Amino acid sequence: MNQQSQIVFPARECAELQCVPHDPDPLGPNEVAGTTICTLVSVGTEIEGAFIGKKFPKYPGYAAVFRVDEVGENVPNIRPGQLAFCMGPHRSYQRMREDHVVLLPEGMDPFNALCARIMVVSMSTLTTTTTRPPARVLVCGLGLIGHLAVQIFSESGYETYGYYPLPERRQLLLDAGYNALPEHPLHNPALCGTIGLVLECSGNEQSVLDSCRAVRKRGEVVLVGVPWRARTDLPAWDLLHAVFHHFVVLRSGWEWELPLH
Repeated sequence: MNQQSQIVFPARECAELQCVPHDPDPLGPNEVAGTTICTLVSVGTEIEGAFIGKKFPKYPGYAAVFRVDEVGENVPNIRPGQLAFCMGPHRSYQRMREDHVVLLPEGMDPFNALCARIMVVSMSTLTTTTTRPPARVLVCGLGLIGHLAVQIFSESGYETYGYYPLPERRQLLLDAGYNALPEHPLHNPALCGTIGLVLECSGNEQSVLDSCRAVRKRGEVVLVGVPWRARTDLPAWDLLHAVFHHFVVLRSGWEWELPLH
C-alpha cells in the first residue's frame, strides 16, 4: 500500500479527500500502525480554527480509532487485530508511538470511544479546580464538550447544572438524566451566589459576565469554550467590576495544563 486517503484543507473554506504517500520508513521498534475505523472532527479546533484560518494547506486531525495491523518489536502489550484510540489525523492509516495509543475496552463501540478526546477538555478543569464535591457546578454551553462536562462533574459527586438557551440541547441532557436550566442562574435567587465553579463552554462574553456575577465568593469561572469572535459590545469594565466585587477566580480552561502522560 503506497497511498492513503487523507482530509486536507488546501485553502480557506475548502476541504478535499486527497491521496498522500505512506511513510516509506520501516515501523519503529516502539510504534504501532493500522487501518482507520473512524475519526472525530472538532467543530472548534478544526472548523473554526483551521478550516477558516490562515496558512494552508492544513492536514487536520483530532481523534481516531484504528485496527492494529503492525506492531514494533518493543511493543509487548498490543497485538494485531486489536482496536486502539489515538489523537491521529483524518486519514485511512494511522502510525503512532505506543505511548500515544490506548487500547479500547473489549466490546466498546469505536464511535463512542472517540468521545474520550472530548472528555479530556473539561477533565483538565476537574483535576485543577479547588472546588470540591458536593459543591454546585454550572456548565454554560451544551455542545458536546459542555454536555459531557455535565456528565463528568455529576458522576464525580458535584451538584451539576447545564445551561443553554436552546431547548433541544437542554432536552438531550434531560433525556440522559441530568439537570438542565432554561435560564442562567444569575436570574434564579435559589442558585445565584451559591455556585462554586462555572465551566464556560460557549465562548460568549455575556455568559462569562453573568457567571462572574452568579458564583459565590472565591468561586471559579473557567473559560473552556474558545471565544472565536466577539458576540457582544460589553465593555471590559463590566467584567472587571464583577470579578473585583464578587472575589471571582477567573481563569483559562487550558486543556494542556496537565501533561500528556
